[in-house]
Amino acid sequence: MTFLNSMKDIMLKKFFNGILALFATSSAVSAQVEPLNVLFIGNSYTHMNNMPSMFDKIAKDAGMNVNVEKCAQSGASFKVHSERPEVYESISKRKWDYIILQGYSRELTFEPSHIDTATVPYLNKIMDSIQKNNKCTNVLFYMTWGYEDGYHEREETDTYAKMTQRIEEGYRYLSDLYNAPVVPVGMVWKEVKESNTMDLYVKDRAHPSKYGSFLIASTFFQSIFGMQQGEDIGIVRERRAMKISAAVQDVLSKKRELYKLDRFQIDLEATTDEVDPEKAVVQYNINYLGAKSIQLKYGDGGILEDASGAFTVKYRENPKVQIDIVTECDSKLTYYRNLDLILNERNNRRKKRKKD
Repeated sequence: MTFLNSMKDIMLKKFFNGILALFATSSAVSAQVEPLNVLFIGNSYTHMNNMPSMFDKIAKDAGMNVNVEKCAQSGASFKVHSERPEVYESISKRKWDYIILQGYSRELTFEPSHIDTATVPYLNKIMDSIQKNNKCTNVLFYMTWGYEDGYHEREETDTYAKMTQRIEEGYRYLSDLYNAPVVPVGMVWKEVKESNTMDLYVKDRAHPSKYGSFLIASTFFQSIFGMQQGEDIGIVRERRAMKISAAVQDVLSKKRELYKLDRFQIDLEATTDEVDPEKAVVQYNINYLGAKSIQLKYGDGGILEDASGAFTVKYRENPKVQIDIVTECDSKLTYYRNLDLILNERNNRRKKRKKD
């Protein structure tokens, strides 16, 4: 299969994971000359409450330069998507950085042998189209959730818990088959649902309420950009937005490897300089699979070109780090991260030890 053989070439162009704890704030700013192009292909679980626009708002509020579009049809399975001319028109419209694929929830609740015949042949057509349009497009699968009371036509899905588990297993099967990450919306949905703090469903107890759609958009934002969104974006009440954001962070921090969201990562850790206590030594490690070059710029002209190393900064400064990466697709990515949070955290730990 052509697409499966070429999956090794697909790059998650702007996936920086593992920085949630260090940069969980809108003060971490990402700058790109060109916008990050994101296309959502799905059904009503995608277009309800205009969820892609929520994602767009969350991203822009955090300083991201994005262009977000959708191609959605209610009730569409992957088979139906594969027969929709507008799907291929949308795919060929531009060189997408991310394309998110969402099928009919119940079609992923079957055994792999059924998925192999009822879903995979049609999904292959979509995947082949994406690959031919731009081999560097990052495909993400959108894991959905179970109906509140399950789907009673089949014993294996007749409760919420059973249906949710089946959907999770189905999307993980696709993830392994295509070597593509899964955004675990269904697992975040489960955590928030169990907390009983807000109603994620509308009256049919299947489709997302406004809170449910905000949860979806938040999960995609944190999965792609590796940071929490701002607390007061204006889409839902701030208190509930914070609970949703915290649930997303909790799930992703535990499940990144399982859902293949750990492949592209930046780790930063500060320790006090042994000679000068007013300075911090920042250890860094950049894991970007297949990068042609990595350059880290800091302070007044400091440049490092290794994927891992260390540099020294003063605590009283508010240093900004610039990271330039050239990918296998010859795209140059430029990200900016403020180090004030990591230094403040380090200072807080020092103060606590002195107090103890």
